[in-house]
Amino acid sequence: MRFLLDEDLPPLAAEVARGLGLDVLNVHELGRRGIADRDQLRFASEEGRIFLTRNHRDFIELTVEFYRAGEAHPGVLLVRRHLPNDQPARIAHALKRWADARAAMPAAFDGVDFL
Repeated sequence: MRFLLDEDLPPLAAEVARGLGLDVLNVHELGRRGIADRDQLRFASEEGRIFLTRNHRDFIELTVEFYRAGEAHPGVLLVRRHLPNDQPARIAHALKRWADARAAMPAAFDGVDFL
């Protein structure tokens, strides 16, 4: 599984997650800050990356829009408030637990889930 963190998540969370063995990039290191949500999701899809964000409402709407248009994407993980940005390691470890749990499931993930 491959992941892309939105600009509303701390870049350090991606670094910690990489240290845990996950394939994680963030929009900060890719120079993609300030790009429209739709374009971020499309980019993540083209790169085969599940998109992580705190922007719940917009990305749920975009996921519905993409599916109605026949534009599948690898999925969106919505990060809840109990994982604060000032504790990036907690976000990374939650992602690792999620990825490990998903790896044990037979079907590929391509929807919306919460972290």
